[in-house]
Amino acid sequence: MIRGLIFDINGTTSDILTNEGHDDMYRTLAYFLDYQGIALRPEELRERYFAINKRQRKESGEEFPEFDAVAVFKEIIDQCASDYTNKLPSAKRRLLPTVCAEVFRAASRFKLELYPGVISTLDALKSRYSLAALSDGQSVWGLPELHSLGLDGYFNPLLISSDFGYRKPDGRLFALILKKMRLTADEAIFVGNDMYRDVFGAKTAGLKTVFFKSNQGDQRSRGLEADYIIYNFPELLEATRFLEAQTADS
Repeated sequence: MIRGLIFDINGTTSDILTNEGHDDMYRTLAYFLDYQGIALRPEELRERYFAINKRQRKESGEEFPEFDAVAVFKEIIDQCASDYTNKLPSAKRRLLPTVCAEVFRAASRFKLELYPGVISTLDALKSRYSLAALSDGQSVWGLPELHSLGLDGYFNPLLISSDFGYRKPDGRLFALILKKMRLTADEAIFVGNDMYRDVFGAKTAGLKTVFFKSNQGDQRSRGLEADYIIYNFPELLEATRFLEAQTADS
């Protein structure tokens, strides 16, 4: 019996476009930091961001490492702080890495919207199933974006990879969310848009999978096929009926 659905977020429920290579975002953040007493040229800020990001992931020792955006900016601020920076009010100084991460994301974002039919489909599902979310990304970005999209009340539990230091397809994430939902793998369906991180990861963990062939994600087969493929989000209703019947027959 299917009792729960677990969703990926970006590329599955939300259509998001960001560009972390765009020159304007580093100019914007460099000028913001200048108001905090930190003098960095945009190109120097870019170099520091990617170098620390890369080092974090290399030093993590994880097979599928996740970086911590707030920690990246804390290190940049600590390295480059001036006397002016250190004299900022303590509450402001403490929050500055988080605010920098938010400014960084805001400056890199070009689109954030729901795919058609997401809300109506989730509303139809939530009366029958427990809904949860397991997303790769940064919680400092993901939680506000869910609120902006009107999705912050739909998923419980909600796990975001930055809080763990590793990302999908790491099996520990799938095991943890099932534990929090109090479900076994055969009682849940994972819905995602990436054939490796979502479908391969979830199938390896024993879950049934629905692959949403959206405009994002790795669509190459990785040796394990999805149990159902949808091309529009509302098709998930038929997918759950099909997999529910399949489970009942097995």
